[in-house]
Amino acid sequence: MSYTTAYNVIDKEADKLIDLAQKMWHEPETAYNEVKACAWLAEALKEYGFEVETGLYGMPTSIRATWGKGHPVIGILGEYDALPGMSQKVQTTKEAVVSGAPGQGCAHNLLGTTSLGAVLGIKAELEEKGLEGTVVFYGCPGEEVLTGKAFMAREGAFRDLDLAFSWHGSTTNEVTDGIMTGLNSAIFHFKGRTAHAGGDPYNGRSALDAAEIMSVGANYLREHVTGDVRIHYVYKEAGTAPNIVPDKASVWYYVRAFSREAIEDTYKRLIKCAEGAAHMTETEVEIEFLGGCYNTLNNKVLIKASHDAMLETPLPVWTEEELAFADELNKLSPMYDNMVQRGTAHPSIHSSVLDIQHTNGYGSTDVGDVMHIVPCAQVMTATSSIATPGHSWQLTACAGHSIGHKGMIYGAKVMAAAAMKFYEDKALVEAAKAEFNESMNGKTYNCPIPKEVPIPQPQK
Repeated sequence: MSYTTAYNVIDKEADKLIDLAQKMWHEPETAYNEVKACAWLAEALKEYGFEVETGLYGMPTSIRATWGKGHPVIGILGEYDALPGMSQKVQTTKEAVVSGAPGQGCAHNLLGTTSLGAVLGIKAELEEKGLEGTVVFYGCPGEEVLTGKAFMAREGAFRDLDLAFSWHGSTTNEVTDGIMTGLNSAIFHFKGRTAHAGGDPYNGRSALDAAEIMSVGANYLREHVTGDVRIHYVYKEAGTAPNIVPDKASVWYYVRAFSREAIEDTYKRLIKCAEGAAHMTETEVEIEFLGGCYNTLNNKVLIKASHDAMLETPLPVWTEEELAFADELNKLSPMYDNMVQRGTAHPSIHSSVLDIQHTNGYGSTDVGDVMHIVPCAQVMTATSSIATPGHSWQLTACAGHSIGHKGMIYGAKVMAAAAMKFYEDKALVEAAKAEFNESMNGKTYNCPIPKEVPIPQPQK
């Protein structure tokens, strides 16, 4: 099918989309602090004729923008939060713009703008063809902490949609029907009693001992969980000096798995490790539950439509400068030597479309929550050099480079084309819904974040 109207509009607006992506790259904002990015995207959507609301669902940096009328109602998910400590200049050597500052190490400066480009393309196609349908841009804060869409869903978001699409930058052009893990996130705070560690240690009750014993228990637990489970942690607080028995210690845990059932079962057992450690050390433990998200539930009807759209959409053409820049970054990647041995390191930027992938992944995304509410799929296009590690300085560099910009424009066109297939063929919408209902098998979405957990607010 031809979607040249969408392609032409996205190309026409490409400079504005790139300028917006660069503003987010130069002023990165971490999860729930995306005040400027939210304002910039909302203003752009208003200028393009969308009805725009911000600050919904108790989240000041959320966006809901609509255009059109009737069904199908198709959502395009956008994100715009940066990662802490990922500041990096656009160059092939590691050097922060500002040491320790945030940076677009997951290319979310491109993500919100790709989705903006997609809804512009969809709007133009619907207008030209006189088709009924509504397009909704959902601006979703806090993806990097994997709770934004869950909080939004808890407050009623996404239930107005018939189906949804998401996009993410990648090292390849692909869609997958494999599963990504869901997770629970919590900090375990132990409280004990100080004492002189040399003079009267018997009077102390070490919170650090409790945290370490919990982690011993958690590490033994790994042997007795299903193979899809991942448990990982970092210490947030561990005492002040060796000669003081620590009265405070805290450890932050993620529990991941391919189903909510496995996540919740493992998390309950992890809590027992914490409670046992507190009992053994005569300390107390308080659990700060930060949130959770669902595993992904890809819809094969949407996946096929997205793959077809990817094949139909002209691929980016990379310049010699872009290829050389990418090649220099690739050589610094820990994956590069293995890719050379396999013969997959060249070209230095992915320049074709992979077959539909079926491999599961152990990362997580809160897009999984939307996928348990409506049929949804995620498109990935190449926005970085082919050996770029995730959440890396190399990725930040590519997100501010023309490599990222070209992948962004291609991704916008692919999402617009994929969505248009459903506006043009209502039978596809029904097929996607039927598959979704079969996959859910009578279950309904239950937000993993309880009502008593507050939604994070922007830091002043």
